Amino acid sequence: MDWHKLPFGYQKTSYNLRSIYQNGVWSPLEAYDSEYLTLHMAATSLHYGQEIFEGMKAFKGKDDKIRVFRWEENAKRFQHSAKGVLMPEVSVELFREAIFKVILLNKEYVPPYGTGASLYIRPLMIGTGAEVGVKPADEYLFLVFVTPVGPYFKEGFKPVNMMISREYDRAAPLGTGTFKTGGNYAGGLRAIRKAHEMGYANAIFLDAKEKKFIDECGPANFFGIKQNTYVTPESTSILNSITNKSLLQIAQDLGMNTERRKVPVTELETFEETGACGTAAVISPIYKIFDPDTQKTYTYGDGEPGPVSSRLYKKLTAIQQGDEPDLHNWTTVVE
Repeated sequence: MDWHKLPFGYQKTSYNLRSIYQNGVWSPLEAYDSEYLTLHMAATSLHYGQEIFEGMKAFKGKDDKIRVFRWEENAKRFQHSAKGVLMPEVSVELFREAIFKVILLNKEYVPPYGTGASLYIRPLMIGTGAEVGVKPADEYLFLVFVTPVGPYFKEGFKPVNMMISREYDRAAPLGTGTFKTGGNYAGGLRAIRKAHEMGYANAIFLDAKEKKFIDECGPANFFGIKQNTYVTPESTSILNSITNKSLLQIAQDLGMNTERRKVPVTELETFEETGACGTAAVISPIYKIFDPDTQKTYTYGDGEPGPVSSRLYKKLTAIQQGDEPDLHNWTTVVE
């Protein structure tokens, strides 16, 4: 395997882990070498969207140790999502057991240090119980698989161009936007595809109610930098990014001010740097943002990553890989 040329895509690994929820309890985890599921045609995941997932990464350091980044936050968000679409919670203990066991079962697929690649971890839960009426299932499947991945954007840590979308909404203010459920991503596909067709890396969604404030950058959170301040949107319809939460803390550690608040579109012209952040890309600096309604283009820098974004990116990835002190105890060594 050419670790340096890995795409951000699925590649088969040796094992995945599964637990079944029946009669109010989760079964012991079992390892499977099959990539496929046998599913009832009336499963609620297929008809009524009872499906949630997480995205995590494991990294190999210079010391050859494998580290997982902030898995407890993923466990808590998984529980939050489960509550949101009336699914049973997976305990933090079961979540941890599944994550660490699946990494050890597939440790030969953890990319070597220095390749820019990582082991992507995908926990998911689906409703498997058969229902025709609109109601929660009585049976569920919790599954975790892993796959080695390269950078989310093929450009890597390079600025990309994005386009504002007013034509489509990602999620309603009091809807499912704060839950990591597949329907939110399906709802954003039209806007993302249109952005791609127009030559942009992704779409920037605005709030569904007023179309005045920035919500998310496709599947990632938005941030802007100005006057030594890290600014990121506060909204009831966006996912609470663990990467964004970490960057807010790192910005404070570096002596910056931080603000989580509504970010109007008109404020775009005041930022010195902008970017998208999330587990997959970590940070994707933004060079240009095009607003098709006003025909205005906002430009940041000279086509290279800005100094603050670069500093934040290097600091976070160094912590993830064990190259810098982990002051906040974010990483856990897999043993």
